[in-house]
Amino acid sequence: MGFDEEWGRLRADAGRRRALSAPSDETVDGPAEVDAPTAAREAVMERLADFRARLVLVPLDERDGLWTAGLGGLDWICAFSDEEALARFAVARGEGDREWTYRRVVGARLLDEVVPALGFPCGVAWNAAGPDGMTFPPMRGIVPDAAALDGEAAQ
Repeated sequence: MGFDEEWGRLRADAGRRRALSAPSDETVDGPAEVDAPTAAREAVMERLADFRARLVLVPLDERDGLWTAGLGGLDWICAFSDEEALARFAVARGEGDREWTYRRVVGARLLDEVVPALGFPCGVAWNAAGPDGMTFPPMRGIVPDAAALDGEAAQ
C-alpha cells in the first residue's frame, strides 16, 4: 500500500473514530474516555495532512537553493504558511531587515520529492518561530521510506 493510500485510510479511520465517539442526542452517562496517545497521534496526522495540502513558502539561500538550518544533527528545510510567519522567523533570527526570497511549494511535493532528492536525511520545520510551529522529521509515514531514517535506506 502506498503512502497516499495509507494516509487516506488513516484519515478515514480517524474520522470514523471521531464520529463514533461524538455524543449523540441521547443522554450520556459521563465524558467519553480519550486515549491520550491516540488523540495526540491523530492531531499530528491532521497537522501533517494540512501541511501536505498547503502551498508553503520556502526561503532560498544565496545560491537559490532551499534554505536549511541544522538542528540536532539533521538539516531542516524551513517552510512557512505565509509571509507573516516567515517575517516572524526572520525577526527571531535578527534578520528582519533583509529581503528573504522564497519559492512556493506544495507541502506534499516538499516531503515526497524534494527531501528524497537531497540524498541525505533532512526534515521540514514548519512555521519555526511561531506558536503553531511543527517539525516533520525524515521518518516513515512522513517522507518516502527510502528517504526515512527508519526506512529502507536505514536497513
